[in-house]
Amino acid sequence: MSNNFGFIDIILLGMIAGFIILRLRNILGRKTGHEGKVMSGFEESQFEKYKPYPKPKPISETGFNKDEKEKFLAGAELAYEGIIVAFAKGEKEKLKKLLTKEMAINFDQAINKRTEDNITSELTFIGFKESKIEKFEKIKNEFFATVKFVCEIISVKKDKQNKIIEGDPDKIKIVTDHWIFSKDAFSQNPNWFLAEIINK
Repeated sequence: MSNNFGFIDIILLGMIAGFIILRLRNILGRKTGHEGKVMSGFEESQFEKYKPYPKPKPISETGFNKDEKEKFLAGAELAYEGIIVAFAKGEKEKLKKLLTKEMAINFDQAINKRTEDNITSELTFIGFKESKIEKFEKIKNEFFATVKFVCEIISVKKDKQNKIIEGDPDKIKIVTDHWIFSKDAFSQNPNWFLAEIINK
């Protein structure tokens, strides 16, 4: 009898030990090889907006590659249209975001003079016929890009009696401009600013 009870005791102890091991594995979990993954409800994509923005890709001192050139010209066209429209409307705050400090002063003075003379300007931008980079250079700590713009606009100026003194509201005019944009070579700010208008 004692031998039988001993054998039964061993079986019972084994069953109890197995039960305890199973409970521990359920409570503590098992290694699956995916412990490093974020659990559902806290996907990594939810935290992407908190990640710092990557540093802008450095510009080569010799100029833009093909993709960079296309992106720059697209931005330059937006800046050109935004600047001439804002200038016509006298929107100084918008201009400050697109101009160097020196150019902002020049535009500000021109708008003030126009206001003093009781002249209003109206401009409708039609579209670009051409835009291309004519020159790219680095001078000290700044990049400079000269861009040629050829566009179509309708532009008129009126006096205080609302009489047209310049331009034709029914005539599309072709305008050619050569603008120089600048950018701090060491700044993480990707924006370029109008630095000079070349008179040709």
